Amino acid sequence: MRAMNIITLILIILGGLNWLSVGLAGYDVAAGIFGGAGTIAARVAYVIVGLSALWQLMPMVSSFTEGEIAAERHIRHQ
Repeated sequence: MRAMNIITLILIILGGLNWLSVGLAGYDVAAGIFGGAGTIAARVAYVIVGLSALWQLMPMVSSFTEGEIAAERHIRHQ
């Protein structure tokens, strides 16, 4: 679970940096890499980043209910 949390967090950060690029420069890095925002590859990338955000909701909710340190401890033991 810890590896999955790290991977999804990295993907969310990359997605956020992509949105920063869109907001500041009007350039979608993911679309540029995959040949356009409408391509299947770009859409898959967007879905993976979105699913990563959903995955990260679990530790976030746990940190509110159990406290951050206890939530991290709980995730590692699963």
